[in-house]
Amino acid sequence: MAEEFERDSGGFRGRGRRGGDYGGGGFNGLAPDRGRKKAQRCRFCREQSEYIDFKDLQAVTKQCTAQGKLFSRKRSGNCARHQRMVNGAVKRARYMALMPFVG
Repeated sequence: MAEEFERDSGGFRGRGRRGGDYGGGGFNGLAPDRGRKKAQRCRFCREQSEYIDFKDLQAVTKQCTAQGKLFSRKRSGNCARHQRMVNGAVKRARYMALMPFVG
């Protein structure tokens, strides 16, 4: 019984997702977009904005859900620098009663 366990578990050791008996797929190791520059996703970087104004409610409310929660960086597409600026702008807008608090 111990020999069977070692044989069964040993079959999967050291193999990645594409290795072994899993069927590998058609990955040939070449990136399809080699040599191209990836487009910037952050909308504030594209606009080259240095400061995000809390009074600009149109821009700030696009970064929030209907409940008033902030979208994550992954979902909003902001870079880290501008996500921190958006966070500060939303806090200021909430304090000045321009936006609702979460809830």
